[in-house]
Amino acid sequence: MAPAAVAAPGPKGAASDVRAQDRDVRQLTLVTGDRVTVDGKGKPVAFRPAKGREGIPVQRVGDKDHTLVIPADAHKLIVSGKLDRRLFDITELSRPENLRAQKDGLKLIVGYRGKQAAAAKAQVRDAGGTEVGRSLKSLNAESVTTPTSDAPAIWKALTNRSAAGERVTTAAGIDRVWLDGVRRASLDKSVAQIGAPAAWKAGFTGKGVKIAVLDTGTDTTHPDLKGQVIAEKNFSAAKDTKDRVGHGTHVASIAAGTGAKSGGKFKGVAPDAKLLAGKVLDDDGYGDDSGILAGMEWAVAQGADIVNLSLGGPDTPEVDPLEAAVDKLSAEKGVLFAIAAGNEGDAAGTVGSPGSADAALTVGAVDDKDVLAEFSSRGPRIGDGAVKPDVTAPGVDTTAAIPSGSLIAREVGEKPAGYATISGTSMATPHVAGAAALLKQQHPDWKSAELKGALTASTKPGAYNPFQQGSGRIQVDRAIAQTIVAEPVSVSFGVQQWPHTDDTPVAKKVTYRNLGTSDVTLDLKATGTDPQGKPAPAGFFTLGADRITVPAGSTAEVALTADTRLGGTLDGTYSAYVVATGGGQTVRTAAAVEREVESYDVTVKHIGRDGRPAVHAESTLFRFGAESGSPFLNPQVTDGVAKIRVPKGTYVANSTVYQDPDDVTKGADWMAQPKVSVTRATTLTFDARKAKPVKVTLPDAKAKGQLFAPDYVVETAGEAVTFGWLMDSPAGLRTLHVGPQVTGVSLAQHWTGTWTTGASAEYDIAVGGKVKQLATGYDRKFTAAQLAKVKVGMGSAAPKKKGAITAFPFLATQGGGWATSVEQKLPGTRTLYLSTADKVAWGLDFDQLGPLDAEGWPTYEANYGLGDEATYKAGKTYTKTVNTGVFGPLVDKNYGIVREGDEITGALPLLADGQGNAGGMLFTSAKTVLYRNGKKLGQNGDPVTGYEPFKVPAGSADYKLTTTVKHSAKVNPLSTQVDASWTFRSKKTGFAMLPVSTVRFTPAVGTDGRVKAGKTVSVPVKVHGAAAGKNTKSLKTHVSYNGGKTWKKITVKKGKITVKNPAKGKAISFSATVTDKKGNTSSVKIYNAYFGK
Repeated sequence: MAPAAVAAPGPKGAASDVRAQDRDVRQLTLVTGDRVTVDGKGKPVAFRPAKGREGIPVQRVGDKDHTLVIPADAHKLIVSGKLDRRLFDITELSRPENLRAQKDGLKLIVGYRGKQAAAAKAQVRDAGGTEVGRSLKSLNAESVTTPTSDAPAIWKALTNRSAAGERVTTAAGIDRVWLDGVRRASLDKSVAQIGAPAAWKAGFTGKGVKIAVLDTGTDTTHPDLKGQVIAEKNFSAAKDTKDRVGHGTHVASIAAGTGAKSGGKFKGVAPDAKLLAGKVLDDDGYGDDSGILAGMEWAVAQGADIVNLSLGGPDTPEVDPLEAAVDKLSAEKGVLFAIAAGNEGDAAGTVGSPGSADAALTVGAVDDKDVLAEFSSRGPRIGDGAVKPDVTAPGVDTTAAIPSGSLIAREVGEKPAGYATISGTSMATPHVAGAAALLKQQHPDWKSAELKGALTASTKPGAYNPFQQGSGRIQVDRAIAQTIVAEPVSVSFGVQQWPHTDDTPVAKKVTYRNLGTSDVTLDLKATGTDPQGKPAPAGFFTLGADRITVPAGSTAEVALTADTRLGGTLDGTYSAYVVATGGGQTVRTAAAVEREVESYDVTVKHIGRDGRPAVHAESTLFRFGAESGSPFLNPQVTDGVAKIRVPKGTYVANSTVYQDPDDVTKGADWMAQPKVSVTRATTLTFDARKAKPVKVTLPDAKAKGQLFAPDYVVETAGEAVTFGWLMDSPAGLRTLHVGPQVTGVSLAQHWTGTWTTGASAEYDIAVGGKVKQLATGYDRKFTAAQLAKVKVGMGSAAPKKKGAITAFPFLATQGGGWATSVEQKLPGTRTLYLSTADKVAWGLDFDQLGPLDAEGWPTYEANYGLGDEATYKAGKTYTKTVNTGVFGPLVDKNYGIVREGDEITGALPLLADGQGNAGGMLFTSAKTVLYRNGKKLGQNGDPVTGYEPFKVPAGSADYKLTTTVKHSAKVNPLSTQVDASWTFRSKKTGFAMLPVSTVRFTPAVGTDGRVKAGKTVSVPVKVHGAAAGKNTKSLKTHVSYNGGKTWKKITVKKGKITVKNPAKGKAISFSATVTDKKGNTSSVKIYNAYFGK
């Protein structure tokens, strides 16, 4: 059993003029060296193992949000926390910002440890073409970039393997391997609102304090920032420190802008502080983790007192490198990190990373009336339920400096000139950074803990709980007067296990520190809130004293107790505020405890084929209805047993036991209990001795397996999860259904695969549908009479080409399945024997292949879909042709030019083949121009395929759209240039196909693109689109024998024109113009339509 090079269907009806680097698909190289191809939506559509890894089976799991493709030898490292799960999260890796970040190779952050760290570093650096980007001393790590062709070498350097080949541990000296991920700017009457003018009046303006703004750069020429920036450095992928986005300048001016351009109206919070401008986000607002880490270390080395990070990304339960660095630098260097909570809205558990770090002063956003912003991310923190954010600050409609001509200035405008008004926790965060600078000036000896304590203690409460606002909105005028601070700034009691009748009350100490010179007596009060936002039961949160005295320069403690026995049947997160009042001061401390919902211990036992606890096994539980966090749970298996605590609910349990613990290629037992109702302590047993073999028998017993892709889908209440495998054949695979027949959920199982028979034929099998239980073993025999025969003639007018047909299966309960293809010489015929059971439909796709890339993958020169998906009848033979002339524009119900609102765009293939198969080929140049009422409105360098829509005014007008596309004769000597134009009238409307047409020439042309020279023939001519049939007002056609230098008019008679074929080695070109009865026109010129021979 081994993975195959496989593919899955792209989006239905997608037209493309194929580019080598842009075929609506992207190639992702995993850290193992294996490659996954994804479509434009991030869906995996192909997999190819790295050389030497052909025997490693690959598991695929996915739900509506994420799809993971995990080779069997990586699974244990992920579960143990040594390997970042994001390295195999195809949805995450295929996001545009990650594709852009990884364009130069696979980017990792490698952490080292122990005495062998130096040797491990050397081994990593010697792995192929690996280059070290940055040394990240705070984590004892370094960022590395490995050419994708050398990924197998870096995998070998990072891992240890057993003698038989299964990699199970990180190499000596390697601590952890992270994806060098991507973060983005957290962008979605403020200074006075937080009390800054009162602080200025008291003499605190930030003088002598350094604020590092790590962002998109800072415009040092802006009057508000002139002289403010004392150092700047670029850590991003951009070419210099210039702020072309505007985000960094806006943030910097909120923190420490002078307001010079506005006469002081838009002065920042700490106008006398100095700025360190680290550009860690590129000119699109994105930056990689290693660049941000390097910026953080640089800022600290430059003497930053406060670091502002108005950026972030999704948080996970694990500690990522940015979180680790924030905590370490805060503890060791005393630097305060003010970090945006994120703009992911009002759902629970949406605070991003690195704002999720313990030491971060995490900032949410409110408006000028202290109403929490809808976009402001909420806690609790993913994984442990801790309180985040810590505070809020103004972040709605904030006006601050902006570089003229920057991205933000263009999008929202400058009002007034040099300023822009925007919203986001990005804007809230520098208010806090500036406030911290005022405090730092007042207390030069204060470190991050004291600054964070004073700011969180002195907030103004809003009508929200701690997971929405932390302790409240900052009040720097109160903070500068604050001599009493609380430690910690928030109290997390963690999770108290269900049931709660026997809970033991949990006490935590709140320490009050008096930084003043006089004793202060504090009156204490604890106010709790239940998960529904109502008051917590009396006695749920209690204090050990209701009054304490804090000596000057010293501390006093009080116990805060959470008694989770109270609360009745209402489980969930309870929060509280402890408010201490005295000496003219108020100190607010947030607290929270997770009163665990009804939950139980689940024990998963794995038994090998020998009856002993399995040495190498893995299990995944999927939880339906998970409201936050990942629904995929991966308990670590030790001595064949995994234990995990989970909430009451419905789960899918998927398990694999490998026959040989030292070699995953020797066979596997795939077992699953598709419905597990956890209503009590539960033990699941997966006994490989009960599994049965999987076998598929074909008419040709010698057929060679290319792909076997079994899977099953469980769905309930509109939520579905898929588990499956990719391997070359079912040999060595056994399956087992565990538990009773399922009820209450929908269960479907599918078996798909491809086997070759001879040099130019293959069996493509896809069967399956709804079942009551999964198959324990599978034995399916296919006879020739049960299959449909499809003969596909594949053309090529260029010599020495290769091509491939891919048959994509579509089963009703699966959607698009995986498929594979086998290349062969062109022109040629491929015979497909397709299964017909279970109402399977097949979508056929053709690729003309180009030279191999550096990793041995073929490039794509042309791609055509052979019509819509279709069902075929058993025992019947079908004939199809693809990639033959005449190539030209196609207009039909699916393809044309579209107006929607104020945009005109197109999905109109200019190089559909002679059979009307939509698609296209690699082009060398293209140009599309739109005219409105005779004046040029815009142009782009694409054919009419929707890459870049044209923005148009709303009113009715006459339009003309012209386009041309050229390609190399080395790819295809036919239709090397196509020109087309359309005129029509249009005004603002909803989605509507515009009245465009085209003319298609369909002579009988050989699969080599040639015809008998000099022969007089009839060429069918047909109008498609708005002018078709009785709507044709006029039709004019011309031919050329000299590449379009001169044209000869030919009259259409009975839908045909009569022409003389070109001489041997020469070509004929066609031209046509059609006008419909409403006056819309369409013209086309096709150069070198076919050749004589």
